[in-house]
Amino acid sequence: MTAITPDLLVDEAMRQWPATIRVFLDFGFHCVGCPIGCFHSLADACLEHHAELEPFLQALRLAAANSAGAATPEAGLPPG
Repeated sequence: MTAITPDLLVDEAMRQWPATIRVFLDFGFHCVGCPIGCFHSLADACLEHHAELEPFLQALRLAAANSAGAATPEAGLPPG
């Protein structure tokens, strides 16, 4: 299972955890449907949208963990 880390691609995060789409929208990111999403990392998206990385990653991880498809409560958390 992939972890939600700064280098994860935007498109990959939304595909693996669809519940994270709401987080992108809540943070005002225009990433949903953007063709750059398969090239931009989560860190790149934060830079583009002038957002702090850590709060964004935490929100993504929480959404992934709370999604109906989450296999474990740790879904989306980095190993270790």
